[in-house]
Amino acid sequence: MTTYYYVLASKRFLLEEEPLEEVLRERTRNYQEQEKEIDFWLVVQPAFIEAPTMAEVKAKCPQPAAAIISTNQQFITWLKLRLEYVATGEFQAPSDAIPNPLASLAGVS
Repeated sequence: MTTYYYVLASKRFLLEEEPLEEVLRERTRNYQEQEKEIDFWLVVQPAFIEAPTMAEVKAKCPQPAAAIISTNQQFITWLKLRLEYVATGEFQAPSDAIPNPLASLAGVS
């Protein structure tokens, strides 16, 4: 199993109120320059918060939610400091409760 770290907030906060696109674009550019593999993902309506162990986290987050999920704990810590009003945490996947760490419950439009 792999440990995934996340920042979680309302979709509106992450995608409309914060300059998240700019932050992720800069991070992607930096990774490309360093020839480093991308280790973070933006997931709208992340399925991992439906796991029974995440019930408390889900209850505290306005819905619909969005998350940035990464295997890089330092990146998530940096995002928490940058974004401020987000929840952070970690989970192990794949597992029975979280078979796909990057799954979304958002419908395709």
